[in-house]
Amino acid sequence: MSQKKIIAVLGATGAQGGGLVRAIHADPNSQFRARAITRNPKSDGAQALAALGAEVVAADVDDAASLEKAFAGAYGAYCVTFFWDHFSPAKEMAQAQAMAQAAKRTGLSHVLWSTLEDTRRLVPLSDTRMPTLQDMYKVPHFDAKGESNHFFTDAGVPTTMYHTSFYWDNLIHFGMGPKPGPNGELVFALPMGDRKLPGIAAADIGKCAYGVFQKGNEFIGKSIAVTGENPTGAEMAAALGRVLGRPVHYQAIPFDVYRGLGFPGADDLGNMFQFKHDFNAEFCGARNPAFARSLNPGLLNFEQWLVQNKTRIPTS
Repeated sequence: MSQKKIIAVLGATGAQGGGLVRAIHADPNSQFRARAITRNPKSDGAQALAALGAEVVAADVDDAASLEKAFAGAYGAYCVTFFWDHFSPAKEMAQAQAMAQAAKRTGLSHVLWSTLEDTRRLVPLSDTRMPTLQDMYKVPHFDAKGESNHFFTDAGVPTTMYHTSFYWDNLIHFGMGPKPGPNGELVFALPMGDRKLPGIAAADIGKCAYGVFQKGNEFIGKSIAVTGENPTGAEMAAALGRVLGRPVHYQAIPFDVYRGLGFPGADDLGNMFQFKHDFNAEFCGARNPAFARSLNPGLLNFEQWLVQNKTRIPTS
């Protein structure tokens, strides 16, 4: 155990980090062991990771000193921020900067930074096709991550810029699953028109990340992206119908309608979907399921994920 290289995993009790910790400890021949970093080591989630064999360490992404202590002695780290906890791009960037500085000071050999595109490179603030949010962003939870990439490169940290995709788990936890329509049949609504929506099982993000670490230095200094499949909304509805055993119709809702739904972050997500729609070739072009499968041979496509999770998807 002591000879294995340590991967420090931020967000270890969350979707991405938890998937990586489980992937490491599911491999009996792994050259790594996980150091699960969490604010509350006594939580049920943290204790479940400890039961797998992970080292559980307390740290707070808002406390740079605690990050440095948590990274000490590790080979690498998985760095992820938590925008939906606070909805603050400035806070997210401060957290990313603290992670980069801690990685530099502890001499990590490989960092995976869970990032996303800075949409302002394609949609400048002057572009009126979608509203500017918080005076500085088009898609705040994308832009803050993309802007933060430079913290790692400026510090000279050996980093893989690791781009994720839409979580299919949002159909379970975020209210994005199919809903009963006026005639009783299920309606799956997304503001994606007829364009493709790259998506992935949250657990597969962690499994693919494990595949990157297993490749050693191959992806250091590179920007990569993972997806399980790139289906259209209509194709997702058809798969839902097959797996749920009842008709599911796809409804392409307007971006402005989605932005106006009123839940926290609706404007951010409305802009996100519009970005993916308007720049679909670029967004999908960066996300090839075959590449993700090369990192994670057990990668699930959407229908396979549905079969495993159909009883967890609310339909009422």
